[in-house]
Amino acid sequence: MHSPASKPPFDPSIPVSPDNPCPFLRGLVGEGFVEGGTVPLNTLSQTIANATGETGLKKISARIQVRGVALIANGFKHILKSIWSGAQLDALRGGPLDKRGAGSRILGVDGKVNEDEIARFASFGRTYTDPNTGSSEPGLNAAEIKTFMRDNLKRAGSAARWYYPLLMKFEWPILLKIIGKGKTDEGRYLSVADVRTLFNERRFPDRINQQILSQPLLSACQLRFRWAVALTALVIGLGLAALVAVAEFPNQVRAMLPQKGILVNLLPPPLPAVPETKAAFWLEQNWSLKDRHWFHHASQGTATFPVPYEWFMALEQPRLRLFSKPGMMKDSAYLEGFGFIPSPQSIQTDTTTLRRFGYANVYETTQVPDWSTRWTPADNVDGLPVGFARMTGVVDPATGRREEDKIGLTCAACHTGQIHYQGVDVRFDGGPAMTDLKKLELSTGLSIAYTLYVPFRFQRFADRVLGPEASKTDRAALKQKLSAIGTFLIDWQKKYEATIEDKKTWDGKRQQDTEEGFGRLDALNRIGNQVFSQDLALSGVKGFEKNLHAQDAPVSYPPIWTVPWFKFAQYDASIEQPLIRNAGEALGVTALLNLSDAYPEDRLWRSSVNIRTLGWIEDMLRGPDPFKAADPSTGPKFGGLLAPKWPSQILGDAWRLKPDRVERGRAIYAEMCSGCHLPDINTPAFWSSKHWEPNGDSKVLNAVTIPLDEIKTDPEQSLVLGKRIVDVPGFLKMNTADLQTWWQCEIPTASTSPNEMVYALGLMTAVDLVARKWMDDEKVPDAERAKMWNLARKNCLNPAPDPRYRARPLNGIWATAPYLHNGSVPSLYWLLKPASERPRKFCMGRRDYDPETVGFAVTADEKCKTGETQFTAGSEKDPVQGNSVLGHSFERKDGEPKRPGVIGRIFKDDAERYDLIEYLKTL
Repeated sequence: MHSPASKPPFDPSIPVSPDNPCPFLRGLVGEGFVEGGTVPLNTLSQTIANATGETGLKKISARIQVRGVALIANGFKHILKSIWSGAQLDALRGGPLDKRGAGSRILGVDGKVNEDEIARFASFGRTYTDPNTGSSEPGLNAAEIKTFMRDNLKRAGSAARWYYPLLMKFEWPILLKIIGKGKTDEGRYLSVADVRTLFNERRFPDRINQQILSQPLLSACQLRFRWAVALTALVIGLGLAALVAVAEFPNQVRAMLPQKGILVNLLPPPLPAVPETKAAFWLEQNWSLKDRHWFHHASQGTATFPVPYEWFMALEQPRLRLFSKPGMMKDSAYLEGFGFIPSPQSIQTDTTTLRRFGYANVYETTQVPDWSTRWTPADNVDGLPVGFARMTGVVDPATGRREEDKIGLTCAACHTGQIHYQGVDVRFDGGPAMTDLKKLELSTGLSIAYTLYVPFRFQRFADRVLGPEASKTDRAALKQKLSAIGTFLIDWQKKYEATIEDKKTWDGKRQQDTEEGFGRLDALNRIGNQVFSQDLALSGVKGFEKNLHAQDAPVSYPPIWTVPWFKFAQYDASIEQPLIRNAGEALGVTALLNLSDAYPEDRLWRSSVNIRTLGWIEDMLRGPDPFKAADPSTGPKFGGLLAPKWPSQILGDAWRLKPDRVERGRAIYAEMCSGCHLPDINTPAFWSSKHWEPNGDSKVLNAVTIPLDEIKTDPEQSLVLGKRIVDVPGFLKMNTADLQTWWQCEIPTASTSPNEMVYALGLMTAVDLVARKWMDDEKVPDAERAKMWNLARKNCLNPAPDPRYRARPLNGIWATAPYLHNGSVPSLYWLLKPASERPRKFCMGRRDYDPETVGFAVTADEKCKTGETQFTAGSEKDPVQGNSVLGHSFERKDGEPKRPGVIGRIFKDDAERYDLIEYLKTL
């Protein structure tokens, strides 16, 4: 402890090494407060902190700063010695704190004081009034000291190092703070006389001695105790700060964490802000309001979410709240953040509610007759968004036990679109959804984890599911079931990651997921992973994680209006049979499916897929036969779901069509587009096209398909079915050659191996078996089976010899941005530019639509808003799998030969591009 008795009387003869160039440290040695050689860091930091006169946190801060500076005072190679023994005050010369002539130069290298330099120091100041005596004396305030230090650096010239200004913050300004005079920071000054005394006599003013002597030096034991208390308080404080940050600013915290690791996965993915909707409109598409609502919520037999319906309704959002409860997962406003469209509980409601949800008939036309009233009703009593459905009457396909109701996604979840423009939402059926299902998956999994591990959440969850009076036994059983689901999800994700890490892509690269983001999904690979891996695991069949494949071929959700009349529906023209197409989609979004040999063999391939409902949906989409119901005065035309019309009558002047441009664009379309995409569907030329082929007692449109080597757009989606191989257990008796027998296919379907097969044949066979099993179980009569199958449409491979993409008619093209099959081009404007000029990255989420470029406006180097996802093609040297922006390019110049990836001539200018775009709006 410092005390008058423990401090020896001032003795100017106490030697101070000339290798200690710091005037303040020389004063501490000269006054006898510390030794002149090696001083322990604790002693040095406490003594200097006492000299400041500070208390509390300010004193602790001073000690930490002093300790840090002292630690490096002798150089970085002496840090371990400094930690162990202390700072060596007689060896500071030449160390980091010695500025070697770039400082004041008051103290020479021999330890002698230069009076001329003290006079120079004084010349930077002015006269001050001593607050203690009232007399006048020369001194320098903070600003004058800064000027003095800057002049020192200027005088040193090239000898000054980059870090000297930083060191100066710990010298004269600190000296001013400790021995300066004045009661306020503004009036504080450093007396020249005190500086002279400190340099010449190595002595402090008496008040500084008193500050040091009045405070004890703590023992090592006391210091350790204080440090332990401080560290505990710091940990608690940091914990509380982290909790507040995670609760109130989760998106910002998530952005600061490493994006690959455990911590980032403990926070929910950020969602875009959902702005207030001023008005909403559903466009007329030849469906009644009842049919539209039925399509939005009719269950196709899927249990997409891993928990029963009632459990999902009881889950809370994966957000931490300090002073309130988080919202519910089921809240429509929350689910809108994932891109889903709000939907009313029922169409049978008041006009105000209908208008709020966009269901008011804005065109004031007569409603078309209802289709859906003939079928099983679909309700939405909990007000879930479009695409959510409750599956009732659930039976476990393997055990036959009655199960709780499930919650799943419908066709409408992915094939219902909307655009936003200046606060107005325009919605349409059959268009590409702007949803992000990956974020929904992650958030649902986190919600389950939070329910299990965040205090009080499970109690609230159990109250909602079981009721407040439920017993401890029932609550424990519920928690065990929920925990088993959570464990399965975590284990499955680990298996998925470990499996794809060891797999290669078609071109030999390591497999890894490509971000799907808003508006895209790798549907084909997801279906394969579900049917040939996870469904086997859920059936208790182990070892088929090897069938997993990375989600590296994402595509934009395709529009489905008029698709029932296309011979091939998919982008790659791979599946002809409508029921196989639709049932395969249902399996992909997690229908219940038994693939276990632990039960009687007649239960294999039993599923929850509702084949009859899938048939009803297809009927609604298809409508009557356009050739049989053709009006002789107008000719054939599509019924069922029609493409939405350009909404110029809703959205104002910026959306009004320009007739002169439309006419110029019509001629350009005939020249450059109709050869592949066919003429306008409302013209006789479309209906007389040679691409209409006989099919049973009607016709189907065998649209133009272009080989991959010719179109040169991203290849990944077209390669999935042909390149991917799946392995299946022998007891499933999947004989792909059966397709030849069942459908009399034109090309062979037999696999070279009984258990290993090309994914395309495996999927076609598996879905066929599921559909046949459902019809057998339901004892469907032969006549109804034939209608369900639409037997003229075969479940056979496309006989085309190579990968290719289909060019569909462009009706409703304006409502399908972003463009190309992989959603890699943000607008029609950029699609009509040479491929090399297209943006390589842009943001997706809740963005305003651009009626001029028809799609999404992109600015150079645009930064995504919170929650938006960024499409990126990567660099030419390191492209992102599945995200090529090339191909389908308009860039051929006059006289140039045709070459791959280039499908048309270069446009003369933007005016010509906008002429074509104006015409495309009318289709």
